[in-house]
Parts: sequence; C-alpha cells; structure tokens
Amino acid sequence: MANVESPFAITNIRLFLTFRVLFNARFYYPIFSILFLDFGLTLSQFAILNAVWAATIVVCEVPSGALADILGRRNLLVMASMLMVVEIGLWAFVPRQNLTLLFWVFVLNRILSGMAEAAASGADEALAYDSLALAGKTADWGVVLERQGQLQAAGFVVAMTLGGVMYDPELMSRIMGWFGVAVTFSKDLTLRLPIYGTLVTALLTLFTTLRMQEVSSGSKDIRQAFWTMSGEALRLVWQAGVWIFHSPLVIGIILFGLLYDSVVRMILTMASQYYRAIDIPEAWFGILGSVLALFGFVMPMLARRLVGRFSMLVNFLVIALFIVLGLAGIACAWPVWGVVPALILFASMNLTGFMLSFYLNNLTSSQQRATVLSFKGLFLNAGYGIIGVLYGALLAFLRYNHDPDVSLSVEMLKNSIFVESLPWFLGYFFLLGLVLFVIFGRVLAGEGQKS
Repeated sequence: MANVESPFAITNIRLFLTFRVLFNARFYYPIFSILFLDFGLTLSQFAILNAVWAATIVVCEVPSGALADILGRRNLLVMASMLMVVEIGLWAFVPRQNLTLLFWVFVLNRILSGMAEAAASGADEALAYDSLALAGKTADWGVVLERQGQLQAAGFVVAMTLGGVMYDPELMSRIMGWFGVAVTFSKDLTLRLPIYGTLVTALLTLFTTLRMQEVSSGSKDIRQAFWTMSGEALRLVWQAGVWIFHSPLVIGIILFGLLYDSVVRMILTMASQYYRAIDIPEAWFGILGSVLALFGFVMPMLARRLVGRFSMLVNFLVIALFIVLGLAGIACAWPVWGVVPALILFASMNLTGFMLSFYLNNLTSSQQRATVLSFKGLFLNAGYGIIGVLYGALLAFLRYNHDPDVSLSVEMLKNSIFVESLPWFLGYFFLLGLVLFVIFGRVLAGEGQKS
C-alpha cells in the first residue's frame, strides 16, 4: 500500500480491504452445518438450502456484474451490504417453534445470501482496481491483492476462533466468570450468539460501503427507466460474453480457474470427512481450519512474486503441480500424516484466486470489468456444481460395486467408500488439465509475459 499516492485511491482501497474482511469472516462458519441442524432443520432440508444458495448465485452472478457496470460498483456494494443485514437479521430473530415457518425463512435467508454474494462479486474488485487506474497505479494491484489475502486470512482466523467459543455455553460461562460476572449461558442463547456477532459485522459492512466513492464516470444514471436499464444490462452481458469467448487468453484463464477451483473446493468441502478417515481427532478440525486461513498470509506473497517473474503458462503449471501433489497424497489416505498433502492441496486455492484476479483485471477494460469478473464467478460456481453432481454419481457407483462386509459399521463403510473415491480426483484433474494445457498452453506462454 505504500506505493499508492492518491488519497482517493487510498481511501477506496482501504475500504475495499475492510469490506472483504467484514463481508467474508462470519462467526458462524466453524459451526455452519450443525448450526442449521440445531435450529431444528433436517439434513435433507440443509441440502436443499445449499442448493437454493448456489442456484441463486448462478442466476444472479452475471446480471449483477452488468448492473454494477451500469449503476455503479459502489451502489451494488451498498446493495450487497443491505442484503447481508436483512439476511442475518432474519436468521438472528426467526422464532424456532414453527418448523415450517423456520424452513421457509431460511429459504429466504439463502436467497438473500446468494443475491448478496452475487452483487458483491466482481463489483468490489472492479471499484478497487479502477481507483488505482484513476491514480495511474495499476502496477500496485498485486500488492493490494496480497494485503487483501493476508487481512482476510486474519479475519477468518478470528471468526473461526470466536465463533467456536461463542457457541459453547460452558466455555462462555467460564469466561464471564474469569471477569467476575456470574452468568450462566444457555444453549438457546449461545445458538444465536455467532449470528448476533455476524449481524454486527453486517452493519459495519454497510457503513463501510456507504463511505466508498464511485469511480467510473458513466455508471451513475440510477434514474433510467427499468426497461432501458435492463436492456443495457443485457447488452453489456452479451458484449462481455462475446469478448470473453473471442479471447482465447481470457477463456483459457477462466477454464483453468474452473478446473482448479472446482476440484480443490470439492475436497475442501469434505475436509472434515477426510480428517476423520485419516484418524485426525475431531478437536483438531477447527485448528486445521485456522491453519488453512493462515496460508492467506504466505501464499499471496508467493503469488505476487510468481506473476512478476514468470509467464502465465509457468504460473498455472506451478499451481497444477501443487494440486497434483496434494491429490496424489490424499489418495494414499495416510493416517494422521495425510493431513500434509491436504494442506498443500488447499494452499493452491490462494494461488488460484490471486492469479485469476490479477490476470483478468489486467486484461479487462473498465467499462465491462465487473461483468467479466461476474462471468468468472459464474463459471467457478457452475464448475463446482458440475463436479458435485459427478462426485455424487461416483459415490453411488462405488457404493453399488463395493464388496459387502458385514463386519463394517455404517461409519466405517462410509469412510471406506470415501477413501476409494479419492484417486478418481487425481485422474479427473490430470486428464482435463492435460487437455487445457494442450489447447491453451501456447496462448498462455506467448501472452502471459506481456500482461
């Protein structure tokens, strides 16, 4: 940040960093799934809610990016923050007695959450990058991304730690006792404490976006008629889509991101199942989550040095090497020591996110930056959904063909099938990765150094 001289750019960049931390570091993350269940929902309802959330993001991702380019990036970020406040507010105060009402309130919660994610996606980076461009300091974008990764990692560690503490009634009562306050916390109260904490950060997020300043001069006409604005949004979406698919370099970057992100994110989603399969005590799950967050301090520094020294081809090969090593290691499912390749694999997420943001922002014009970044988000979420469906089919296939063994408990059988599925990820990644490098390798090698 020391290289950025414009006060205007400094203000927007600082607010961008603050927004990223507050918007993403939520206190309920360490107990996310069990929190829904403790409210009274079933596992099937939880699965439905996740599907609603993902579908909302996919539907809203690109249109929200186009609206950001038309209405203004700051306005979309304010909208995202307002949606976050309503989303968390519903969760914080919804009554638990009527389970039918509870479920439909959570459906609305997930829709609002998906809309907020889509509205923020692309608009925040576009506003920050254009602030640097206005100051003639786009060369500092790598520094900003590095700092953002570090601060977001710190925020995630704090949220993971405090969220777990706030959820434990005995620990909360003990902590208050240390301060001489004799208070007994009930489970009903601590059930909502992480949500109340997140509601506070949601309000701070809204305050942060209200202080931001718009950059793009042609993005403030909020009084446009609805149909005119919608037509302009569709035109911008079409224009950005045509540009992406007519640019081999851009579509190559996005497809590499789709492959890398979907494979690693799928494994990351099942991290607790993997830890259990390799005999990691459950008490260490939260600690490992914090260790993963700490990679956010180290990997952005490595990524910034890589983009400064090597071509895109070399950098995407480096990330592929991380992923191959990680996938090969977890396929072995070594007891306890199998956590090492898992950490290597998960570290590649930081590199992938940095590279995608760095290269796409450099290649995209200001007029359609948020729209293009929203296309990136659309591709990544679609890729994650596709691999989820494929993995579900794989598990069904392995379960059908698994040798019956009456000596195995249900949990042991689940772990056995899960471990059998792990080598398939390596084959899937290696095959599709090879295809991408054959098709786009020359483009990445020739153009990567120029950007």
